Formats: sequence, structure tokens, C-alpha cells
Amino acid sequence: MAKKFQALRERMSQERRDKIDAMTKEMLAEIPMHALRDALQFTQQQLAEELGVKQAAISKMERRPDHLVSTLRRFIEAMGGELELKAHFPTGSVSITELGDQDESSDDLVGRTA
Repeated sequence: MAKKFQALRERMSQERRDKIDAMTKEMLAEIPMHALRDALQFTQQQLAEELGVKQAAISKMERRPDHLVSTLRRFIEAMGGELELKAHFPTGSVSITELGDQDESSDDLVGRTA
């Protein structure tokens, strides 16, 4: 008979539960773009329609190893989020602002339909 996860978790030591919680937070903090889209329950087609591009452009973008900040910002905003860029240094962290307006002529989303 299958056991409920909560019952298994309750038998774990607090140290083990804390370690699992930390690993879960770390994994969620570093999520690939396609997994983020899936987690927010967006299809590639829905996101393409929101951005005014073809579905193939979303597929291509999710596989790219790098992106323009303006493209990443549009991807996140289309799902209701807000992109924040931070730089971390030994002395502390700073938020990067004033990244400029979106320059659609150099945007790396292809296949615009709008």
C-alpha cells in the first residue's frame, strides 16, 4: 500500500526536513524558462499569442542558451511577472536598473505576427 508523503516526512528528523526544504527552494530558484512556463500553466501557444509571435519562436527561445534582457523581460511580463536583475558581490548585492527600453529591431524573438 502506498504511503502518504506527509507521513514519511513526519518520521524524518528536523535536520533532514530542513535540508530537503533548502534543496527545494534552491531548485525552484533556478528554474529553466520552459519549466517556469509550465509551472505557471502557460502553453507555448498562449505565450506566443500574448507576445504576438509564432509558437515556434517560443520553442526556439526556450532552447537558447542566452537572451537579450528585453526579450527575457517580455517573456516574464507576458506571464504576469516582473524581471529583476541583480549583481552579487562579496560586499553585497545591487539591483541593476535603467536597462533601457525594448529595442524590437534587435529583439531575439523571431517570427513576429503583430
